[in-house]
Amino acid sequence: MEKLDIEKRKEVSRVVLGPMAGYTFYSYRKFMEKYKVAFSYTEMVSDMGIIYDNEETLSYLKTDDKEWPLGLQLFGSDPIHLAQAAKKALELEPRFAFIDINCGCPVSKVMKSGAGSSLLSDPENIKKIVQEIKKTCNIPVSIKIRMGLDMEHLNYKEVINAAVIGGVDFIAIHARTRSMLYSGKPLYDELKDIKKWCPVPIVISGDIFTLDDVIKIDNLIHPDFFMIARGGLGNPYLIKQINTYFKSGKKLPPLSTKKQLKLCLKLGKMICKDKGEEAGTRIYRSIAPHFIEGVPHSKKIRSALSSNLNTYADLKQIIKDYRKSL
Repeated sequence: MEKLDIEKRKEVSRVVLGPMAGYTFYSYRKFMEKYKVAFSYTEMVSDMGIIYDNEETLSYLKTDDKEWPLGLQLFGSDPIHLAQAAKKALELEPRFAFIDINCGCPVSKVMKSGAGSSLLSDPENIKKIVQEIKKTCNIPVSIKIRMGLDMEHLNYKEVINAAVIGGVDFIAIHARTRSMLYSGKPLYDELKDIKKWCPVPIVISGDIFTLDDVIKIDNLIHPDFFMIARGGLGNPYLIKQINTYFKSGKKLPPLSTKKQLKLCLKLGKMICKDKGEEAGTRIYRSIAPHFIEGVPHSKKIRSALSSNLNTYADLKQIIKDYRKSL
């Protein structure tokens, strides 16, 4: 398997597909793959779930030969356990291009275990985690962080410096604190000089929903990559808009409603094939409505997609009925 070269990936795209629990499973990533990202991540995967052969956890490792480069995002807090999980995951699935450690998840359940954003309070442990995985696995290691636990503890510089000493290969930063969760304006101004002092590639995350968002961030920070996560739900075309802009300077208009509906059907079909129709449509209730945001008379169809979706036939009928109203 080819070794990941982060600098070369910028020639492919400056967009990465970010990890989202419950969303960035195999079929969702495959759907997004055609829009060309530099690399992507799995859902957040428990280190102990891998170590103890938890069936559901191991299902998150699913990939194929064409899905490259894909990173495995692990969560945990113990350097030895994380390294053991990384090693075992690579034995089970050697196609992973890098290992990412989640140091930013703000969910209380994750933090109570000492993982996610809890790691921000212990930069030395983050350094040890990176070192242990690098020592155990011959593969690049990255971390995904937040700016700190709250505005009184903006220690992202300390965290980054510790990770760099540990040998981290690149870093993704969600420009919010843990206490901000997903609300409030991202702290982009804090990061305007990061490329002057951080020696490894930087991925910026947080409220990237439009091409204009990307342009503003690029003018201020000029990061190596932009992470598309929530902003790509129901709007995969955003990736193409960003790629086109950086290659030609051209600003592509949004897709028409009819094309959005066509994409909604396609992703639904892929998820049902991957997960089975019952589980697939249940999962799709939280994804499908994103394709309809901002379109005319969307309230009724959004409600139907989120509550009346039990089969793929239901999805086709809901969209068929809506098309008649256009």
